[in-house]
Amino acid sequence: MKIGILALQGDFIKHGEHIKKLGPDPFYVRTPADLNEVDGLIIPGGESTTIGKLFVDFGLTETFQKRKETLPVFGTCAGMILMAREIIGRDQFSLDLMDISVERNAYGRQIDSFEAEINTGLSSLGTVQGVFIRAPRISRIGQEVEVLAQFEDFPVLIRQKNCLAASFHPELTENLNIHRYFIEMVNSNMEFNNA
Repeated sequence: MKIGILALQGDFIKHGEHIKKLGPDPFYVRTPADLNEVDGLIIPGGESTTIGKLFVDFGLTETFQKRKETLPVFGTCAGMILMAREIIGRDQFSLDLMDISVERNAYGRQIDSFEAEINTGLSSLGTVQGVFIRAPRISRIGQEVEVLAQFEDFPVLIRQKNCLAASFHPELTENLNIHRYFIEMVNSNMEFNNA
């Protein structure tokens, strides 16, 4: 199993540390050839406009479009913004992977960053620590989107088919459960495709 981490900008190293603790060697994705090698892709937090621009500049768009229907993707913070169908009030690059609308920086500026305990409804995830840094807020979800956790009545951890997204940064905590959950998603997808 090869877990790719988009390594153009943002906190991709922290995601890599979590993946390594769970077994697979992290594989940092920067080129179309890299993207073709992975069984799952993590899009990290950072600056969504910059990551989107670099995604296009590095020529990843065409390769990603060919794989987007079957490739499991996990996005955190800016990664979630890039996965959204609609980015409210912004005309910026989107991968259009999840039927959600998001508001950038809805929880405040950098100075307003905070941590909160997030209770998920899944025994495999339990309670996780949410680190919110200029976090996006999900303001609309489509019918196929499953809410795995909420904070203050807003979804903060969601899944739609092969896609997982979080408003917060699980990679900045010691808890590995969300990354483990994503690895299980990738493993199930590989088993399904090889059946």
